[in-house]
Amino acid sequence: MSGAGTRIIPEIPSAHAEAIEALYDETFGPGHFAKTAERLREYNTSLPALSRVAIRAGKLIAATRIWPVRVETGGDALFVGPVAVSPEARGEKLGLQVTLAALQAAQKEGWRGAVLIGAPEYFGEIGFRQVPAGRLIFQGPQDQSRVMVADLAGDASVYAGKIRAA
Repeated sequence: MSGAGTRIIPEIPSAHAEAIEALYDETFGPGHFAKTAERLREYNTSLPALSRVAIRAGKLIAATRIWPVRVETGGDALFVGPVAVSPEARGEKLGLQVTLAALQAAQKEGWRGAVLIGAPEYFGEIGFRQVPAGRLIFQGPQDQSRVMVADLAGDASVYAGKIRAA
C-alpha cells in the first residue's frame, strides 16, 4: 500500500521523537497544543510500540501516535493522533497507512477499540465510524461530527461518557 521505498515501522522515541514533533509543528502549527484533543495527551504517555511512522529515504514523512485513555463506560481504549503527513507525501494516503498499521498492532495486543477525532470521509476508509453526538464527552469543546470509534479486538460501540487520559 505504501509507495516504493517507504517503510512503516513502530516509533522509536530516541530516533523519531524530534522529527515527529517537527512534523506536527509543520502540519498543525503552534495552535495544536490548544486543541481539546491535546488534553488527552497532556500528562499521558504515548505507546511507541503501537504508534507508527513512515520513513522514506531516511526521512520521517508521516506519523501517528497512539495514547491509552479510559472511557467512563467501556473502559480502556486507545486515542489516535495526531496523524500527520509531510507536504511532499500528501495525496498518498500515508496518514491512513500509518494509522491502519497502528490499529492492526493494537488489535493483536487485544485492545477493544480506538477513538479518533478527524474527518469521517477520510478515516472511514479504515473502519472508523462516527458516534452519536454527545456519546463521548471530552475535557473541552469538540466538534461532535468528527468524533469516531473503530473496533479492534472488541466492540467499540460500548464506549460512552467522559473520556480521559489513562
